[in-house]
Amino acid sequence: MKGAAKRKAMSEHKISIRIYYEDTDFSGVVYHANYLKFFERGRSEALRALGISHRDLLAADPPLAFTARRIAVEFILPARIDDELEVRTLFAKASGARLAVSQSLWRGEEQLASAEVEIACIDLQGKPKRLPKALMTLLS
Repeated sequence: MKGAAKRKAMSEHKISIRIYYEDTDFSGVVYHANYLKFFERGRSEALRALGISHRDLLAADPPLAFTARRIAVEFILPARIDDELEVRTLFAKASGARLAVSQSLWRGEEQLASAEVEIACIDLQGKPKRLPKALMTLLS
């Protein structure tokens, strides 16, 4: 978590993604499970923007990782092959070992999907561990 405590807490983080053939079904529409991958990329990049990397978490003492505990997705409009989309991520609440994340997927001004995600901080045996202090400071 190098420099994490020095960075300013963020509001909404955004990344762009392109839809490729591998993301779609035979009709050129994004397969529903792939939305979870897009949201995962958004969360990982949002943490990275705060100075929190998965590599640093694994190198911590004790080693830590994040796991999805709950995901609720609402599919609004289909994404299609060659679309350029934006994943928006907002860390809504952090407490104990849990982090609540609100995410959305956009094509220009059209919202395609939304997700409410709860991730948990765990050790390598899968036991819950408190969120790192540096991350709590950034998100408070």
